[in-house]
Amino acid sequence: MATPRSASTRDAILDAAERLFAEYGPDNTSMRQITSTAQVNLSAVNYHFGSKDTLVQAVFQRRLDALNTERIEILDRLETAATDQRVDPSAIIEAYFGPLVRHACKADAQRRAFMPLQSLTMSDPNGALRALFAAERNVVAQRFTRSLLRSLPTIPEADIVWRFHFMLGATAYAIMRAERSGRAIDQADDEASPRPQDLLDRLIPFLLGGLCAPSPRGVTGNAFEPTIATSTSGTPP
Repeated sequence: MATPRSASTRDAILDAAERLFAEYGPDNTSMRQITSTAQVNLSAVNYHFGSKDTLVQAVFQRRLDALNTERIEILDRLETAATDQRVDPSAIIEAYFGPLVRHACKADAQRRAFMPLQSLTMSDPNGALRALFAAERNVVAQRFTRSLLRSLPTIPEADIVWRFHFMLGATAYAIMRAERSGRAIDQADDEASPRPQDLLDRLIPFLLGGLCAPSPRGVTGNAFEPTIATSTSGTPP
């Protein structure tokens, strides 16, 4: 069992690594930079993580866990309050994408570090981080897909899966544009930076329209049908 001091040291290492990875990338961040920023010695990093690769995965895992825990807690409350667990589709969409937008757009430095870290997974040479994101997203996204199927019984499951895939891509682009706009706006007026709720107020109706659109006639599932587990390129967690 970790002592409070041990847990504090571990968190300090994760916080330092997260900031440095977001700024320079894991490959360009040295262990010396991490230990200096965290104000710990190398033996502490080795004790808690064993290797740099394990530390990289732990940084990602911590943010993924926080994000997915928030998503599931929201969905649990929605389904508990709903009749026959049939939740309004817009509420399901916001339960999944709302936490992501808030993590990506909120001013808190640690939360804002998550999106540049996530984008690094697209160039992950050994695929370990991509696999981590895919596995984590698969479990949570399947839960949300089941909830959408209950709430939209007239839409075929294949269409729900496709549309979830499209929503991931649209949200990634929206966050990317908001981040770029925020940096440009911030140069002139710090108070004008994009607020998460402003983005969600525009994004959720757009996603809902695509999700609830009539199914195309004559189109069936095929070998190119995306799966939540493997559709990782260019999309958020």
